[in-house]
Amino acid sequence: MPSQQHELIIDMFRARPDMIPPLLAALGWQLPEFDKIENLSGDLPILAPTEYHADSVAVLHAAAGPVLAVVVEVQLRPDPDKRWSWPVYVAALRARWKCPTVLLVLCPDERTSRWAAKPIDFGYGHPYARLVPLVLDPSSVPVVTDLETANTLPELAVLSAASHHTHPDNSKVFAAALAALETFEADRSKLYYDFILKRLPDAARSVWETLMTSTLRNYEYQSDFARRYFADGQQKGDAEGQQKGEVRALLTVLEARGITVSDEVRDRITACTDIELLTHWVRRAVTVATAEELFAE
Repeated sequence: MPSQQHELIIDMFRARPDMIPPLLAALGWQLPEFDKIENLSGDLPILAPTEYHADSVAVLHAAAGPVLAVVVEVQLRPDPDKRWSWPVYVAALRARWKCPTVLLVLCPDERTSRWAAKPIDFGYGHPYARLVPLVLDPSSVPVVTDLETANTLPELAVLSAASHHTHPDNSKVFAAALAALETFEADRSKLYYDFILKRLPDAARSVWETLMTSTLRNYEYQSDFARRYFADGQQKGDAEGQQKGEVRALLTVLEARGITVSDEVRDRITACTDIELLTHWVRRAVTVATAEELFAE
C-alpha cells in the first residue's frame, strides 16, 4: 500500500503540473517550446488484462498540439516490478498523444536513484529498444530561496526545503518554504509542514523549531519531533512562555530572510506581550521587505 509520503508527493504534481518543466530543466533536459501544461489521469488503458496506473501524467501543449508527455513516478525504494511496467506507461502515453514521451522518477535517496536510473532494455535481438528514466534525487531539486518562486510554485518550494537542509543558505530555503505554506489552505499547509519535518535530520530541525512556534495547532503530526515539540509547548504553555516563543519565531524569520532588525524594532518586538499581535507579526514577517513594515496598519 502506498505510504502517505508517496501520496503527498503525487498530490503535489497533480495540483501543480507546472513545476514539472523546472524539474526537467534542473536535470539538464532541453524542453520544447510550449504554451501550457495539462494534468491528466494516470490511468493508462491498453489492450491487456492488466490495469496500469501511473502516479501522475502531464502533457505540454503548443499552438500546433502536444509537444511532450511526461510520466511522473514517485519511487521511495527499489521495486523490480516497475522496470516491467514503466515501459508500458511510456508507450501507452506516447500512443495516446502522438508526441515524444519521457519518464521522470523522483527518488528520496542515492541508492534508489542509482537503481531507477539504470536503462531498461526490452524487446529481443540487436539493437535493443531502450528506455532511460530521468531520475530526480534531492540534490537535483532546484533550490528555492526567493519569495516570487515560492508564491508561484509553492509545491516546488516545499520540495526544495525537504531536499536542501544542508544548503549554505538553508535558512533562506526554509523561509521560502514558510512563505509557500502560507498560500495553501490550513489542512494542506499542515501536511506539508510535517512532510518537510519528516525529511529533516535532527540538526536541521532546530531551524524549523522556531518557525513552527506560532502555527499549526490541533494537528496529529507523524514526526516524533513535532509531537514532542507541541506536547512540550502545551505543558509549558503559560503566557510568558508563549510570548517568548512568538518573539523567537519572529526574529528567526526576519534573520532567515536577511532583513536587518534595528535596536528600536527589536525592543518593540521583545516588549510586546500581546500574543495575537506577535502571531500576526510572524505571519507578516514572511513577506515584508523591511522590519519596520511589520507595524504598518
